[in-house]
Amino acid sequence: MARFFKEQDIDEFRDCFHLFARHGGQITTMDELTVIMRSLGLSPTIAELQKYMKEKGGKMTFAQFLDVMHQHTQQEKIPKEIIEAFRGHDTSRRGMLPARNLRHILLRWGECLSPREVDQIFREANIQPNGFVKYDDFVKIVCAPVPDYY
Repeated sequence: MARFFKEQDIDEFRDCFHLFARHGGQITTMDELTVIMRSLGLSPTIAELQKYMKEKGGKMTFAQFLDVMHQHTQQEKIPKEIIEAFRGHDTSRRGMLPARNLRHILLRWGECLSPREVDQIFREANIQPNGFVKYDDFVKIVCAPVPDYY
């Protein structure tokens, strides 16, 4: 599973897993799985949670949990959801947003980023502060997995 997640993410998953998996380092209830996945920012449905528990035989080790996390993140289609959110801000329906609007969104909405983090994202995505951003391209850049050079 290390090829699907950054090392930093796996560490976060492990910490959360061991915080809530109370039975010898295993998840044994759907409630535990629900709390862990929602704590990590996912929104599984009851049916999905039941399916995951059934697939793993009612108990889940950390390795099995990583498999579930990968499976679920593929289903949530996060890039598609982000693009849809940007479309809501694109009143002209041209597939672009002014960079200043993107900056405002990143600084003020949801899990707000710091100005420094936004500046870094703009630098990495080669966005000019007074230009326009093609949000389809921006989402591809932001959601691309980070290469693991270890």
